[in-house]
Amino acid sequence: MMLWHIGNTTVRTPYRLRDALRVLQGSPLNGNISGRAQENTFAYLLHDEGILNAPRVTEGKDASDLGRKWRAALSQLGFITPQLTRGIHSGTTDPVLAASTEDIEQLSGRPYEITPNGYRLAHSEIITAQQECFLRSLASYRIPSPIEKQYTGDSFSPLRFTLRVMQGLAEGGHVATLSFQEFALFVQTSTPANGINNTVRKIVNFRQGRDEARGNVRAYDRRFYEDIAAEIDRQTSTLDDYADLSFRYLKATGLFRTAGRGIALSQPRAQLAALLLDEEETTLDNKPYFYALWQGAELPTDNAESSNTVVQDLVEQLQDRGVQVEAPAADTPLPDLEQFRHELDAMLLQLDEQEYADRQADELDEIMAWLEAIPTRGSATLPDGNRVTIPRGEGPVYLEWAIWRAFLAMDSLCNPPWEARRFQIDQDFLPVNCAPGGGPDMVFEFEDAIIVVEVTLTTSSRQEAAEGEPVRRHVAQYTETSTKPVYGLFIAVQIDSNTAHTFRSGDWYLSDDSKISLDIVPLTLGDFGNFLASGSERLADMPGLLRQLMIECRARANQDAPQWKQSIRAIVQRVSGHGGAV
Repeated sequence: MMLWHIGNTTVRTPYRLRDALRVLQGSPLNGNISGRAQENTFAYLLHDEGILNAPRVTEGKDASDLGRKWRAALSQLGFITPQLTRGIHSGTTDPVLAASTEDIEQLSGRPYEITPNGYRLAHSEIITAQQECFLRSLASYRIPSPIEKQYTGDSFSPLRFTLRVMQGLAEGGHVATLSFQEFALFVQTSTPANGINNTVRKIVNFRQGRDEARGNVRAYDRRFYEDIAAEIDRQTSTLDDYADLSFRYLKATGLFRTAGRGIALSQPRAQLAALLLDEEETTLDNKPYFYALWQGAELPTDNAESSNTVVQDLVEQLQDRGVQVEAPAADTPLPDLEQFRHELDAMLLQLDEQEYADRQADELDEIMAWLEAIPTRGSATLPDGNRVTIPRGEGPVYLEWAIWRAFLAMDSLCNPPWEARRFQIDQDFLPVNCAPGGGPDMVFEFEDAIIVVEVTLTTSSRQEAAEGEPVRRHVAQYTETSTKPVYGLFIAVQIDSNTAHTFRSGDWYLSDDSKISLDIVPLTLGDFGNFLASGSERLADMPGLLRQLMIECRARANQDAPQWKQSIRAIVQRVSGHGGAV
């Protein structure tokens, strides 16, 4: 029995690899990360650019292990080249590697150089294009491989193996989803050599036994975890840890979506998954394997006929949902088909997102649980007993996401949900990355006002230095051009008095030296949560109440910053009808 996983536990969020590649491509470290000193420099670069948060870096300590782990994550999936020869100097040609890169024009034979698929990912802006890069990577990815030699046995594709297990469940008349426990216990501990049918049989038997153990399911699961962990000589927690990691990378391909705690095929990509399964899985020697991994695997959609099949399926899905869209002509060139396919994908995602937005008014308890978990970057319990957990290192993006959901729950937006946010989400509506610079985090347009929202986990005087000018500038951009009243809402776990002092000023000078007035109110996350919780029975009134709250808070902006903060809290508590914090 072999325990396998995709990726490494340091980089649990696949989409962060894109951010690392974008930083790497503009630095002298591209093709130059060999040795402890360069690994440490890479970690410092990632920290300085906000890709990772490493207190050791701010303390001036060694962080080479972090640079090494991020480098490994990029190399394993073919986004940068590996080092195949020991002892070479950083930035010089690896003779063994060079023999495999000679047919790829963009590569020089230096270890840790960004590959063609790595550049493709770095330059991908929309989420579907990023997912296609991960799909090309995992469609070619094999274990064991010349890079990952810690595994034994015949080489296989984890992606195709997972798809074939789900196909086997469907063909047997069973629900073709994989629960978290099923993947942890039976999929990631098996390979094609064990037999697809054998793995399917274990899952079906597990389901039947679980049904019979109703009322004692936890003990039933625990027995399986303990037995399998003992057989592979690992901790039971390792099974869950690896399953969570592989789920994240599998979902990053766009082929899968979340189903409870498990995964299912994403309906918009079902046709593409079927075409992938039709392809014969071949064993590759080292050089052809590297070529496929670095270039990114050829996909069925690279062929005009197969691409047209996928496009026709997407057109039918949209038509079934009431969207009038015409299928392209049979002789449409492949580049045009690719562009049209991405447009259709985006249309389906927007339909799904609007339905998701419409559900948020009924999910206020879950939103409140996320707001409770964020200050400690930990977890919180839902009313139904389930727990929500902030993934490690992702507190800032989950803060943006939770606040976005809170405004969606008010169910009064004039702008569509995808225009209200500037961060990206995946097919499960989970956040992929923080909003980029150059604009506010979120903008919510209501019937009688626009609220520009900025959020941060930054505290102390660093908060004012990082947020003071950008927040005011972003609010000014909308104030200058909008015909509706514009308000700035700044939300943080704690509001530093220097930040409040900066926002007290209602003046901003434009490039022509004309002056406009800004209305910005700083709120603690706890106060915002209290306000939101008070609206469970009056969500339709919340936008108006929020506007009145902000007007009243601005009326007290002539106070000194510490006193103004106290006044804001008192106003929020009065409007909310209760005290306390989230």
